[in-house]
Amino acid sequence: MTIQFSEDKLNKVNEIIARYPEGKQKSALIPVLHLAQKEFGGWLSPETMDYVASLLNILPVEVYEVATFYTMFNTKPVGKYVLEVCQTGPCMLNGSDDIIQYIEDRLGIKPGETTADGLFTLKPAECLGACGYAPMMQLGKFYREHLTKEKVDALIEECKAGIAKIDD
Repeated sequence: MTIQFSEDKLNKVNEIIARYPEGKQKSALIPVLHLAQKEFGGWLSPETMDYVASLLNILPVEVYEVATFYTMFNTKPVGKYVLEVCQTGPCMLNGSDDIIQYIEDRLGIKPGETTADGLFTLKPAECLGACGYAPMMQLGKFYREHLTKEKVDALIEECKAGIAKIDD
């Protein structure tokens, strides 16, 4: 299978690149990676990253460096719902370790794993910048805050029912 954006998405890529001065197309890397991840199954395969490098006229290693550095990018397949639970200080002090353990037990997966049905991936996250709402997680574009086991159960059921909001 050849990785290639549709004409509409390719126009969007060119629009993103045009935001930056001539010769500075590498500046478009993060927004183009977001677009590619969304377009090509929720993760960035080596082929996808090579394709992005070719679009931006940069070396593939420059794409790999960014894609592997930022936790917002997935470099292996993930479930439809990625449960990114914050595990830094304030969240830990407020029980994020217990929430992660609860999700592990409830879904039968460890951090970094995906359920057999392809629905859920558990992904510990570094600070998500919502310390006052700890413990919390990100699901798609949205934060779920002041987590409890009951809130996690409700969220899992929303996802299973296909009604959990993850995008605009």
